[in-house]
Amino acid sequence: MLTPQFYLFFKGDCLQAMTHYAQTLGGTIEGVFLNKDAASPEERMPGGDDLVMNLALRLGDTLMMASDNSDEMYERPQGFRIQLETPSAAEFDRVYAALSENAREIPMPPGETFWAERFAMFTDRFGTPWMLNFTGARLPDAVT
Repeated sequence: MLTPQFYLFFKGDCLQAMTHYAQTLGGTIEGVFLNKDAASPEERMPGGDDLVMNLALRLGDTLMMASDNSDEMYERPQGFRIQLETPSAAEFDRVYAALSENAREIPMPPGETFWAERFAMFTDRFGTPWMLNFTGARLPDAVT
């Protein structure tokens, strides 16, 4: 069976964003390759030495990968959100506070829904779109 993974692109702040995600979500950065690590100038991407060419962040069984993009190649993420199911209301509040600090937009602040005790949608300060969910007692047999 294939395991889906996702790859995020940033506009010069990949290392900062992914370090924040690792600290907030309890992950481990497994590898970082910077522009200056390229064997030759031809293998570099446009931009400075400290741009991230590739970074791997392990979150449980998921590998979250990312890199920086040049201004001309960067596209704002759209059409998806990274969804996290938290095990408790307290963990929801902690993760929400950390990831939504200085958020670019919060179309759905934390609140109750018919499927969850807490749910929120926002785009963080790095441009990554998120959904947080704490099902709680709403759907005890929900797949997480």
